[in-house]
Formats: sequence, structure tokens, C-alpha cells
Amino acid sequence: MLMGIIKKPSIRSYWSSSPICSTPIYPQSMSRRRYENILRFMHFSDNSLCPPREHPQFDRLYKIRPLITHFAARFAEAYTPGRNICVDESLMKYKGRLGFKQYIPSKRSRYGVKVYKLCDSESGYTQAFRVYEGKDSSLDPPGCPEHMGTSGKIVWDLLFPLMNKGYHLYVDNFYTSVPLFKLLYCFDTAACGTVRKNRVGFPAQLVRTRLKRGETSALRQEELLAVKYRDKKDVYLLSTIHTERSVEVSVRGRAERIRKPVCIKAYNRHMGGVDLADQLLQPYQIMRKSRAWYKKVAIYLMQIATHNAFLLCKKQTP
Repeated sequence: MLMGIIKKPSIRSYWSSSPICSTPIYPQSMSRRRYENILRFMHFSDNSLCPPREHPQFDRLYKIRPLITHFAARFAEAYTPGRNICVDESLMKYKGRLGFKQYIPSKRSRYGVKVYKLCDSESGYTQAFRVYEGKDSSLDPPGCPEHMGTSGKIVWDLLFPLMNKGYHLYVDNFYTSVPLFKLLYCFDTAACGTVRKNRVGFPAQLVRTRLKRGETSALRQEELLAVKYRDKKDVYLLSTIHTERSVEVSVRGRAERIRKPVCIKAYNRHMGGVDLADQLLQPYQIMRKSRAWYKKVAIYLMQIATHNAFLLCKKQTP
């Protein structure tokens, strides 16, 4: 953790005895050789017990599965999130060879291991997470209907412990779908998210409607609201939380105020929980070059745990 605060060019330099750049806390805690040996031999599972690749029980994350299970349980039991929560993905930087490495150009790291997260929208606390294992990995969360696509199953898997508790969920257009929102509503979980205009069930009439900038068109079917809003481009959104009401909002860098659907204003406010968590972690990154992907993921999960612990401490002593 301290290495994330005090940045140095190499591990060796932390144990330097030079009066100019020495940091006494490191040699006082342990020798450099001991630290390097701990890092070198760090393991979380017995590799001799790992099922072979062709075995039905084969697990790509076997090397860190105990750590994932431990943190997932502790994150969930230590904190009760506020009413507004969000699901999004993070990318842990990794450029080595790995079967489930992802390329996401919109992320700062671009290449790495993708982690799906459910976070508290206000604080950025990571309540639940799931490490992506590849397209061919099976995902069959308990209680989830078979007809749900992969994105819907991810949301169900992360959200399941919080269902039937009145939460408001915010997601982006990768996860938003009419079947998912209707299903969540049956479990006392309302949702709001941007949606792709070609999603099954999204009203074609709304897509064909031509709007000028600042105009809104909306259709409702029972609990589900579909909205089209014209900003610089068309924005499509589904919600089981909001009404068709619009509010005045200020425009950054301009004196004028414009009207915007309340659902879009709420989405912009509450969708950033995962990005907030990533931003708060970024200045304290301690990642160094390593060929062992599981060590990098393990350290990344430890950093998330540290950030969560900080938020809990901050809540106790504001």
C-alpha cells in the first residue's frame, strides 16, 4: 500500500541506504530479500490439485479462486450500500499473454483483465465483483431465467443478494434490455440505463421520431418508460424508476439553461460509481511488470479491499 503512495523506479530502490532517497520504513519492516521471496512464491491455491483443462470442473481462475471467494464474501457483509447502485466494468492493466485478456479502447489501460463490478453510486464502494473468464466460460447464476443473455446474467449474478430490497440500479447500454428491466421490477428492483436503439422490445416508433436539440419524446408501457432525447446526438434510455418529467439544468461553460428528462439527469449522477472507485484507486497503483497474471489480479483485489476499508473507516469517523 505504501508503495502506491511513495513512487520509486524499482523495488530495489525502496531499500536504498542513500541519504538522498532512503525510506527507513521498508528496511525496518523486512529485508528486501524477504519481500522479493514473498512476492516470488506468492500462491493462493495448490496447483497440483487444479483440474486439467479438458475436465468439466476446470477453472481458469483456480490460482486465485480462494482470494476471490474471500473478498466477495467480506465486501458484501461489511457494508450496506445506499439506494442507488450501478453495474459497470473495470479493466486491470495487463499486456502479457492471457486467454481472457480484453481490449477496451475507451478505458485508460486498453488491454487487461476485465472485472465486472457492482458499486455504491455515492461512495464508490465495491459491493460485488466478477472477473471475466472469456467468451466460452459458462455463466449460470442461481435463479436466473435461461432466456437472459450474457449481459443480463452478469447483472443478475452481481445483484442477486440485493434483490427484493428496493434498490435503484443504473447500467449502461451493454446491460440494458427490456426483459431484464421487467424481470428486476418483479423483484422490487427498479432500473435505469441507456439502451441501444436496436434492442429487442425497444419501441420502433420512438426511434423513427425526429427531434431537434433539447427535445424529448417518451412512451410508457406499464412500469417501463422509454425515452428519446436529442442532445448533440440521439440518446435512448429505459427506466422503471422515473416519470416523463423534465427539469431545467445548466450547461457547462454556458450561461443558458436547458430542459432535460429527469431520468437522464439521474442517470448522469448515479452511473459513475465504478468510475469513481477506479479514479480513487488510480493515484495509488502499485502494479509492476509481472508475467504472472494471477499475482497482478491478486494485488488489484487487495487494492480494492484497501479502498473499501478506507471508505468504511471514513464512514465511521467522518
